[in-house]
Amino acid sequence: MMRLHNETMNAHPEDVRLAASGPREITLYTRPGCHLCDDAKSAIAPLLQEFGAELREVNVDADPVLKERYGWDIPVVFIGQRKAAKHRVDLEQFRRQLRDAGQAKNS
Repeated sequence: MMRLHNETMNAHPEDVRLAASGPREITLYTRPGCHLCDDAKSAIAPLLQEFGAELREVNVDADPVLKERYGWDIPVVFIGQRKAAKHRVDLEQFRRQLRDAGQAKNS
């Protein structure tokens, strides 16, 4: 699991935003022309609507730190602060992760 904060260096603004994300905030790390990213976005769209989740797309090519971090390992999907998928999204697993994230919030 990726650490979002390293005590010895300043956190990247995207790390700070991700660390503050709630369980219904979905982040998709993507880039233009990425067919797997387009597939992931289309696949999760109905689940986002079902669970009332909000999607934020982040173009990794627009930020040198994110481009270095993710390279060609995209798409990467986070539910709140937790990595939920990389490359391909297993929809049943994603549905469980969304449900569990919402239940953890309400506990």
